Amino acid sequence: MRHRVAGRHFGRASGPRKALFRNLVTELLKRESIRTTLSKAREVRPIAEKMVTLGKAGTLHHRRRAASFITDKEVVYKVFDDLAERYSEREGGYTRIVKLGPRKGDAAEMAVIELV
Repeated sequence: MRHRVAGRHFGRASGPRKALFRNLVTELLKRESIRTTLSKAREVRPIAEKMVTLGKAGTLHHRRRAASFITDKEVVYKVFDDLAERYSEREGGYTRIVKLGPRKGDAAEMAVIELV
């Protein structure tokens, strides 16, 4: 039974899965738009939005929490300086997922996740 088992596993152990999410969130915040599978985009969205929310709080504690997840120091600066300013009036919903259709090789549903 799968009671209370949340999230997708992507055929990975928990360590590689967490590394995948960290890398995807870092690239999304750096480039502001990435192309990935729809299921990965749906898993990354709440994590990325939480990082922007931490940036809006702006305290040292929140900066350290974000830096413990984001793998690039420059991206942490961007979140706390640029993105926090940009989304200061917005209550949430900082990302958008746009479906692209199936990938040619394996027909995986592709999507673009981007910052609004």
